[in-house]
Amino acid sequence: MTFFAYPLVLLLYIPFVVLVIYAWRKPLPSIRVSTAKPFLAVSSGSRPSSFRLPFMIFTIALALLICALARPRQGSERVVIKAKGIDIMLAIDLSGSMESFDLPPGAEPGQQLYDQIKAGKVKGRLETAKQEIGKFIEKRPNDRIGLVGFAEQAYNICPPTLDHAWLVANMTRLAPGVIGDRTNIAAPIASAVSRLEKSDSKRRVMVLFTDGANNIDDRITPRQAAKLAKSSDVVIYTVGIGSDNACVLRQGFDGLQFVPVKGEFDDKLLKDIADYSDGKYYKAYDAQGLENVMNEINRMEKTVIEQPKYIDYKEFAPMLAGMALALLLFGFLLENTVMLRVP
Repeated sequence: MTFFAYPLVLLLYIPFVVLVIYAWRKPLPSIRVSTAKPFLAVSSGSRPSSFRLPFMIFTIALALLICALARPRQGSERVVIKAKGIDIMLAIDLSGSMESFDLPPGAEPGQQLYDQIKAGKVKGRLETAKQEIGKFIEKRPNDRIGLVGFAEQAYNICPPTLDHAWLVANMTRLAPGVIGDRTNIAAPIASAVSRLEKSDSKRRVMVLFTDGANNIDDRITPRQAAKLAKSSDVVIYTVGIGSDNACVLRQGFDGLQFVPVKGEFDDKLLKDIADYSDGKYYKAYDAQGLENVMNEINRMEKTVIEQPKYIDYKEFAPMLAGMALALLLFGFLLENTVMLRVP
């Protein structure tokens, strides 16, 4: 987009054109002589070229100076996006029950289910959770996200970071039962709050995923930990994972066998934790349910986006002024050297 900063200056071209026409038509200075025959012998009848060329050079130079005074410029608009992300801590249950498979409606344990598991079409609870959490992380590039794994105790796997590739790489290594089989829900809340309370973000969120009830007596209870989160302005979303139509693979006398398991997460406790911290409680019975939950949390927790606009200008006035001055100098030298004429 090219335009002039001072377009009214271009009105100077009106008197400029008038003066150029007047100067072009004005007779050259002359003296009276008795006869012009000697001059006519070497003249074509037009004005001498020594007048024409410097005059044209000076005319172009002045036209460029007027254009330079109007300051022609080219502007390119630039939008700078400033994203104010939020800090999020994800707490994922790593107890042994997270290896369970939540079966699709109407499905029953058997060879067909085993084939689907081997083909990767049916995943365990932890693998399903990691898959959906990975999608959630991908949708939030401007947020610092951390990860806590918990079973009998909580372990900080990754602090809040913008290096989401490193976060996901650490998450993929997690496996059910690596830090115990029981479930301590208070510990991951306390651990996440200790990370988030030092944050300078205006919005601090924790998302807790578990498929079991709290069965560890810690120094504080899960409800006390939730109140601690509230005092530190940390909002907790709780997600109960699993259904009653689930099973685990176990090695028996006849080889691998499916053993039915029941959903064990404590609805009342998870709802209280969310309510105490102004969060929300969700149930995710299967992979589709967990995907829906993560999409809703993603919609609720909006990242603030600022888009200030800047315009970068490329100025042509210095270039035009330089060309005009060069032409004036060239015309002056031409008029007083090569084309200098003595009457």
